[in-house]
Amino acid sequence: MGMGREHFVLVHGEGHGAWCWFKLRWLLEGSGYRVTCIDLAGGGVDPTDPNTVRSFKQYDKPLIDLISTLPEGEKVILVGHGTGGLSVIHAMHEFVDRINQAFFVAATMLPFGFQSDEDKKDGLPTLPENEIELTLGAGADDPPTTVALRPEFQRDRLSQQSPEEESVLASMLMRPWPVTAISTASFEGDDERLNRINRIFIKTERDHMLDPQQQNSMIKKWPPSEVLVIDTDHSPFFSAPEQLFSLIVKSL
Repeated sequence: MGMGREHFVLVHGEGHGAWCWFKLRWLLEGSGYRVTCIDLAGGGVDPTDPNTVRSFKQYDKPLIDLISTLPEGEKVILVGHGTGGLSVIHAMHEFVDRINQAFFVAATMLPFGFQSDEDKKDGLPTLPENEIELTLGAGADDPPTTVALRPEFQRDRLSQQSPEEESVLASMLMRPWPVTAISTASFEGDDERLNRINRIFIKTERDHMLDPQQQNSMIKKWPPSEVLVIDTDHSPFFSAPEQLFSLIVKSL
């Protein structure tokens, strides 16, 4: 593949937005690649109130809209982080012939989303109640509409190896994420069809958000084309952007 022709679409995880990719975007564009960073519904600067996002289809609409409007014949390389992996999987189901490769950076990698409690155990962070804030936007008798990490726990969970100023920036930009919409993500399809797309999983060894054992379990259950390891926290785009960039471009 000729450098400069590839179009990367970077998909953020829970609570984040397009902003989290700024270092990786700079490195990729500096090497001649095209890069699009999107905000999912209620993330980043998207104006949607995340408490009104009740379905995964609604949450993921910005990514699906983007790929559906690509020029005929154009393919993209998807990079998902955290629960952004679910968005990548959704796009793989919808546009199998428009995706060249899919990278999962400490990301949820389940071929059909959440089909069981075991899937949720593997693919969602397990956060103690004292570390999160829940919003009951649909009423006291309904499940929480959003969840957010309390600020005092964000650095340890997400970016303990990252420069402190970037943890501060993240704490200013993070938003609650639509927990019900994300946790009900499920897809129908054929995993053999999905396996036509080259999948690369980038495992984060010092992850306090999506535990390495959770990552290992998903890798074992649906082996990707390649597993790469980076000795970082959950946010290698902050803590080791050059290494993350190198791992990605060497796998093209």
